[in-house]
Amino acid sequence: MNSKKASMSKNKEHRRSAGMVVASIAGIVGAGALIGCSTAYPMPANDIPGQSTERWPIHSTDRPQPAIVDPGPAAAPVPAPADAVVLFDGSDLSHWRSADGSPARWKVKDGYFEVAPGSGAIASSQEFGDVQLHIEWAAPEPAQGQGQDRGNSGVFLMGRYEVQVLDSYRNTTYPDGQAGAIYGQYPPLVNANRPPGEWQRYDIVFRAPRFDTDGRLQQPARMTVFHNGVLVQDNVALTGPTAHKQRPPYAAHPPRLPLSLQDHGNPVRFRNIWLRELAPE
Repeated sequence: MNSKKASMSKNKEHRRSAGMVVASIAGIVGAGALIGCSTAYPMPANDIPGQSTERWPIHSTDRPQPAIVDPGPAAAPVPAPADAVVLFDGSDLSHWRSADGSPARWKVKDGYFEVAPGSGAIASSQEFGDVQLHIEWAAPEPAQGQGQDRGNSGVFLMGRYEVQVLDSYRNTTYPDGQAGAIYGQYPPLVNANRPPGEWQRYDIVFRAPRFDTDGRLQQPARMTVFHNGVLVQDNVALTGPTAHKQRPPYAAHPPRLPLSLQDHGNPVRFRNIWLRELAPE
């Protein structure tokens, strides 16, 4: 083993032996307590330039900025397939709840709903594991703020694994925190943002992590993400839950948990949310 490989192996072992940090949105997991686990699964490195979690510290501004790709004009909402679970059809938030279990308090208007800043995250009433998720969103227009303070929200699979929502149109921030990023882990392959105020869409294929009966990780979570029809995450293996300024290890959790959306203080809009439950691989 050469010295570079030895160093990478040592870094991996250090992360696996690090103390457990549980990353979750308070009150919205609601499906049983977390139980500690040790990682039994070797975490693969992603060697795509700019994406590798081995090469770059979390939120590094030295990471290469993803190339800008024009995704084309926004289109009408994408119809839900016949076998989809529709979580928002433009009428009400009956399929969502606040962190304390009460009805969601975000604003519904004209076929979309909007973050009510300060009201907290919302989570789906139903729980899911492996899914194909479609969700459409729009950053506030005119744009206000810069970096992470512009059009910030997030889509949390199982309340733990975030695809970042951000106005990344002509707005520079750390690459692993821009729109289409697996927050704190993988920047998007390209920046496929439309201008603020225009509707954007995510199509996400999510495979939940697997744990054995002793709580040890058997398979990491994986994600494929299309942003406005452009591939931005290609079946990447998550290093654990996503978090700000840290990469916590996996902790065993139930196989089905709610989908959640983040209140980051910006009035981001959402519409046309549906998903298809996937059979285990």
